[in-house]
Formats: sequence, structure tokens, C-alpha cells
Amino acid sequence: MPVFELPDEAATAALAARIAALARPGDVIALKGELGAGKTSFARAFICARAGRDEIVPSPTFTLAQAYEFPDVTIWHFDCFRLRDPEEAWELGIEDAFRDGISLIEWPGRLGHLLPSRRLPAHRQRTRARRQPHSTPHHPHSFPRNLHLRLFLSCLD
Repeated sequence: MPVFELPDEAATAALAARIAALARPGDVIALKGELGAGKTSFARAFICARAGRDEIVPSPTFTLAQAYEFPDVTIWHFDCFRLRDPEEAWELGIEDAFRDGISLIEWPGRLGHLLPSRRLPAHRQRTRARRQPHSTPHHPHSFPRNLHLRLFLSCLD
């Protein structure tokens, strides 16, 4: 299981930018981790990298979903922390996001059975020794097949 040591926000932004360059419509990236682990920082860096410029990217903690429209794709940023029931997610437009957009999902476990099995799962946590965040893809075989292949091939460059 690969682990990416991300010692600071700049390293998180660099990984997010690399994945943003490879992501395509239909890709789902599940960002799991404790409060303050860097899920929103990753999403913010991903969206700014895809935009090619700084964007105002507020946390969707209260709105639950934010959509960022770009010429080639809409990026959906979901924060599911406040969902009481997975069925509430239908009201957020997840079916459109999963089908046509790129989805960044914080607190993906709250989606329950609605969370696509073909996703890039990234667990954000801080190590105990140095309190540095790192990302661990939990189930490599559940990656969206094309995104997994694009990530692999990009590492060969």
C-alpha cells in the first residue's frame, strides 16, 4: 500500500496538482481523515491547479457542496460531515457529479452505499512522531481504472 509523506501544505498542494492534471470526468476522489488532517487543503489545491490560477475555494462545510465549472469539466467538492443519512446526498446533485464531473468528497463514509466503489481513496492523517500529514490509498484495486493507470504512467515520467 503506497504512502505519500506530505510534510507540509506545499507537498500536499504538489500531490493535489499532479492528480488534478490526470483527473477526468467521472473520477471520484474520496478524502478521508480526522479534523484538521488537510482534506480541504488538498481539495483547494486540486481545484486551483485545475483552474491554472488561484481560486476562492471555501470549505463546503455549511453548503455541503460547491461546484466549480471549467471549460472541460465541473469539479464538485462535497463535505458530507453534516449528512445524517446517505439519501440526503441526492439533493446535492451527486448523480450528476459522479456521471459528468470530477468529485472530491470529504467524509466519504457518510455517503454509505452511494459512494462509488470505483474511486481513488486517500486517507489523510498525521503521524504521531512528527505530526506530519500523509496520504494512504487504502484499496488500490478500487481506484477508477483509468485514473489508476494515469497515475501509474505519470510516475514513469
